[in-house]
Amino acid sequence: MLIKGLYRLSLIDFPNKIACILFLSGCNFRCPYCYNKALVLNEDIKGYSQEEIFDFLKSRIGLLDGVVISGGEPTLNRELPEFISRIKDLGFLVKLDTNGSNPEMLKQLTEKKLVNYIAMDLKAPLENYQSVCKTNIDIAKIKESLKIIADSGIEHELRATVLPALHTTEDIIEMAKTACSFGIKKFYLQQFSPKKSLLDADFEDAKPFSQQELEGIRTECLRYVDTEIRGKEK
Repeated sequence: MLIKGLYRLSLIDFPNKIACILFLSGCNFRCPYCYNKALVLNEDIKGYSQEEIFDFLKSRIGLLDGVVISGGEPTLNRELPEFISRIKDLGFLVKLDTNGSNPEMLKQLTEKKLVNYIAMDLKAPLENYQSVCKTNIDIAKIKESLKIIADSGIEHELRATVLPALHTTEDIIEMAKTACSFGIKKFYLQQFSPKKSLLDADFEDAKPFSQQELEGIRTECLRYVDTEIRGKEK
């Protein structure tokens, strides 16, 4: 398991919890707007050993509520259940960020009650996934992950980073309908923020939706699922 990043304190990434974030390297998607380029491409950047991470976590017992495991795509790591189990043994809650491409791992984690919160990214309407993720996607696996999350009884959210270059208003409303059809409880529209070092340099100057546009889209999405906007237009 390649742990390439540690954010020592976050007040916003684990809802209502004080947490740290661990960033695991490697991803099977190639979303052009991704800002974790080094993690996705598994670039040669200095990381952390598991023992370094656990030394840090032991020093934060009583100070942090939880640990966010993000990426990259964490579920690609076979040793993830054992890793999370060690974190839980220290008394921390665990939030998992995932793209939903590995329902087998997701099922294992939920059945063993190893996660307390799941945030899954929805990239596009299901029939249009490949055009956004830029790789072959087994949509059956995405659907299975949505069902596992909705049926798990674990607190969760579905989130979508949206931008006009990839998503129409109708696309986003269709994504809200997907969330509703699987029984997902919360849907977040995440504002795209242009920045340097995105996976696809052509998107570094891509235009985001205006806040007014997103508010209008949110109103339509509310017909299907509880929807909020995360992030502000810059």
